[in-house]
Amino acid sequence: MPLLPTPDFSRFYRHAELLDLLDAYAAARPDLVQRQVMGQSFEGRDIVVLALTQQATGPHADKPALWVDGNIHAAELLASTAVLYYLHHLLQQYGVDPAVTQLLDTRTVYLVPRLNPDGAELALAERPRHIRSSTRRYPHDESPVAGLTPEDIDGDGRILAMRVPDPHGGWKADTQDPRLLVPREPGEWGGRYYRLMPEGFVAGFDGVHIQVNPDPEGLDLNRNFPAEWRQEFEQVGAGPYPTSEPEVRAMVDFIAKHPNIGAAFSYHTHSGVILRPSTSRSDEDLFQEDLWQIQRLSALGTRHTGYPAVSSWHDFRYHPKETISGTQGWVYEHLGALFWVVELWSPNREAGITGYHWTDWYREHPVDDDRRLLAWADRLGSDTAFVPWRPFQHPQLGPVEIGGWDLMNFWRNPPPALREKEVERFPAWMTQVGLSLPRLTLLRAEVERLGDERWRVRLAVANAGYLGSAVTRQAQARGVVRGVVFEIADADAPDRVLTLAPGQSPRVQGGQLAGHAPATSQQSFLPNKAITDDRAQAQWVVQAQPGQRLRLTARHPRAGAVETVLTL
Repeated sequence: MPLLPTPDFSRFYRHAELLDLLDAYAAARPDLVQRQVMGQSFEGRDIVVLALTQQATGPHADKPALWVDGNIHAAELLASTAVLYYLHHLLQQYGVDPAVTQLLDTRTVYLVPRLNPDGAELALAERPRHIRSSTRRYPHDESPVAGLTPEDIDGDGRILAMRVPDPHGGWKADTQDPRLLVPREPGEWGGRYYRLMPEGFVAGFDGVHIQVNPDPEGLDLNRNFPAEWRQEFEQVGAGPYPTSEPEVRAMVDFIAKHPNIGAAFSYHTHSGVILRPSTSRSDEDLFQEDLWQIQRLSALGTRHTGYPAVSSWHDFRYHPKETISGTQGWVYEHLGALFWVVELWSPNREAGITGYHWTDWYREHPVDDDRRLLAWADRLGSDTAFVPWRPFQHPQLGPVEIGGWDLMNFWRNPPPALREKEVERFPAWMTQVGLSLPRLTLLRAEVERLGDERWRVRLAVANAGYLGSAVTRQAQARGVVRGVVFEIADADAPDRVLTLAPGQSPRVQGGQLAGHAPATSQQSFLPNKAITDDRAQAQWVVQAQPGQRLRLTARHPRAGAVETVLTL
């Protein structure tokens, strides 16, 4: 069997290289990896999903499953690294780490390292551009004919900032470190000030007005999902209709066709925070049983990774009056599966800044925070995270200086030496969540002879998982997860009709099964009375000859399937 590849996790791979890596993993462990193209991007690149499970213990679709994706946003490349790292970890540790072995023996993990290959290719180009998501032009096809278009104009491969001396500018040099620009104070006058703008040329400049053009590629794929979708005037980049974009449609189609997915993770950058449901409702409006489980599993994330876990609704809105949609909303609200968005990487934390609000900090923060960040940048090396200001003769604006923060390589994503350290935090948490998923197991299968050709047949199953079979109350309320289905059939001739007692059906619809998560503590005033709600059984009375073989099955869309054969 070929050896596993040894990727360099300090690198961001171009898409063709990434697909070669995924193929190499599939070739090295065909017993554990099935590769599938789940769709094509706008520009026709393959979007690959890997199904990881021990195929000797059953097909991937018949096992409870975990979904992990990354890089839906173009320049958030560390997200792709996080999924690739988990792939490597699972295959390397299978047969070595008991938790990983148990996970792949009993569950499935679906991995999509790069949902948005077109945007990633643009971010990794020799002359990169840092758009939000898809490379499709939206909402208009034409290119701008006037205004400033952000781009690399000095040929150093980075898109930085330009500062232009201007007595009416809103920025000034910091008194402690003149490399830094800090906000001008209210009512301040008489100093040397700058106007700050992105690096780029200015078309149609009239000597007065400069308008920064939005990217012609204005889509945000994370706003194109069905839940809480709204038109452009309410939610920028949402597309003309839900799942209009091929990347999103591929993911929605795949997950909808795989109801075994009970929990999911989506990797983004940056902020260094775990975001839990809901994106559209307050904690008070969620099913409290769901909230308690989400909080418990999120706390495990903090314990494993050091990342705080917060509510998307309460703690991570870009504006207090704004509601955002996304993958998390669709997977939890519509499907009732658990979902976490992980915003990887926090340069603030690396610089020793603590106690800041995840989104408000970008609107306003103390100057001391900038000084700490610059000190951190200096430790990385000169001309890296922070680029010293350099004179440049701009063809429209005249003398300017180009420099400042390299947002792509040191802000949206960590520097190369820190990338593996950042993503290695997460496998243990994902594996623990995967092992918490419901799992149908055989409890008992028995036959009792009632007469010469009459038999009572029983099949009993249990949920061996921590979570209930539906995973959430939201799934039950939406009616999207069927209960356990029991079936009996002739093992040697499945199409042959069995003779059952009057009123009996070969297919029996059961309910949902509880998990082993305790409903209360031992000191509860009202003790739990549902002692065996994790179990279910069906029974039939069959008329048949001795020696006939019967196949008994129990299936649940999220908890998997069990099957056994009895001989009368």
